[in-house]
Amino acid sequence: MGGITRLSSVDWPGELAATVFCQGCGWDCAYCHNPSLRPAQAENPLSWPAIFEFFEKRRGLLDAVVFSGGDPLIQPALAEAITKVKALGFKIGLHTGGILPARFREVLPLLDWVGFDVKAPFDRYEPTTGVARSGEAALKSLHALLASGVAYEVRTTVHPALLPLDELLTLREALLALGVTHYAVQRFRTEGTRADHLPPAALPYPLPDDFAQGFAHFELR
Repeated sequence: MGGITRLSSVDWPGELAATVFCQGCGWDCAYCHNPSLRPAQAENPLSWPAIFEFFEKRRGLLDAVVFSGGDPLIQPALAEAITKVKALGFKIGLHTGGILPARFREVLPLLDWVGFDVKAPFDRYEPTTGVARSGEAALKSLHALLASGVAYEVRTTVHPALLPLDELLTLREALLALGVTHYAVQRFRTEGTRADHLPPAALPYPLPDDFAQGFAHFELR
């Protein structure tokens, strides 16, 4: 465990949650806001028993617990941890890019909500993640999410040099074809990122007026 936010109103829209940050991610997105969580081992890891004890004390005071990262799917004991926290009466949210589809399918029945990061058109993931065929894993996980009936938000962070407008429009069409109904586009921010690893970029481009059409819920952040 790499960190914890003891109270958050933004990590799960509409819920008062605590967010735990799982250490480790197999992708290397340059705009990641938690680059310290990418290594498998934290410099100063938190104790899971201590975190769980905090959750026990917050029963009735918080609505939910969100597992974030890194990517929580890296953790082999994720399903066990979720099960224990859920037994305390909390709703469970997960932030993921779908990096490990098999583990995602394992935990999906335990979840109440998923914040699912889609980086780019699925055949164009490598420039963002640095990992070949990473889009294939993400697409498999997204299919599983949409088939599960679990509430979700799909979101895409836009850095214009990594995701030009034509590719974002291609992605929009792909998501609509898959049946995505809840979608958010997030403007890239340099705070907390390894911005020196990114190519120069102008300010984010404006979206077409009809971009939100077809989504039941759309948000630009």
